[in-house]
Amino acid sequence: MVAPSQSRPEEWIALVFSAKAVEKGGVVRRSVAWVENEIGRARFVAEVQARGFHLLEAGGQFIVICSHAPIRRLV
Repeated sequence: MVAPSQSRPEEWIALVFSAKAVEKGGVVRRSVAWVENEIGRARFVAEVQARGFHLLEAGGQFIVICSHAPIRRLV
């Protein structure tokens, strides 16, 4: 596990969740290593949960589905 950096986590979170994809109910993708370095995994998970979004992890990436609607995995 990578220790979070001491940069400004509130600014980082605001930047990530201000993307146009978030407003449109789209998808935001970020590197797991980058998230862990910037704010830590637990904080990121908490931020996604607080917004009622869905979070997936695959191939070293976090994929946030910025929608409150249920999701269904097809394959």
